[in-house]
Amino acid sequence: MNRFLASELEETTPEQCRFQIVPVPFEATVSYGGGTADGPDAILEASDQLELWDGESIPADDGIYTHEPVDCTGSTEQVISRIESAVTEASRYGLPVMLGGEHSVTLGALRALKKKHGTFGIVQFDAHADLRKAYEGDPYSHASVMHRALELELPIFQLGVRAFCTEEVEVRAKHNIPHIDAKDLALKPLPDVLLPEDFPKNIYITFDVDGLDPSVIRATGTPVPGGIQWWQAITLLEKAVKDRNVIGCDVVELAPQEGDHASDFAAAQLTYSMLGIIQRSGI
Repeated sequence: MNRFLASELEETTPEQCRFQIVPVPFEATVSYGGGTADGPDAILEASDQLELWDGESIPADDGIYTHEPVDCTGSTEQVISRIESAVTEASRYGLPVMLGGEHSVTLGALRALKKKHGTFGIVQFDAHADLRKAYEGDPYSHASVMHRALELELPIFQLGVRAFCTEEVEVRAKHNIPHIDAKDLALKPLPDVLLPEDFPKNIYITFDVDGLDPSVIRATGTPVPGGIQWWQAITLLEKAVKDRNVIGCDVVELAPQEGDHASDFAAAQLTYSMLGIIQRSGI
């Protein structure tokens, strides 16, 4: 089994680590390019090329433990149930950091953390709103994961969306979901304070890598042009965690392509940079 930063870190126990990596190689409902089942392993393998110093601190100093990959055989409901159990277990020791796999996997983490923490906010980086009630008849589709979050009564803040259907526009308006879409991120200054004042103190960050521009990560199912640039993403993450408590996070929808090491490495760097931002938030 690959471990995050295995080339740099000695094997350890979960009790010693703040960051709990949970690989979930699940792929069942992708709607365009496939390959997300290989995403977690590609991120773990690429992490061997990372520097421990991320430019501001050493996130690994807080400890990083990589759990066994979640068993992704069987029905989607069975897999989500296993994810829920895995995240519940990981959260006993520290902060669960899930590596997908398609975006559907986020639901398992949300269910686990809702039971532990009650209501919390979701900060969603994504090219798509993922607010369809169901997609191609499947309520567990990656295109419906945020609709499932609404059913859990979890507030959402969306960043970088630039491809959505009429149904999603209506759902967003009905639930008054705050957002800054990709066009506004590109053309307008970032607000000094990113999240609404009444947004929950506890937050979960879900980062679909297609939220980034394809010039940063091309290896994803639907690489939509006009996305978030690298330093813009880092700044948004820093603003999101300010005065908030991160209870979990994920990086999903990497679909590795032969010869495209840059996308794998960028996803690994994104994961590690998120850990550093959380580490430095001091909460």
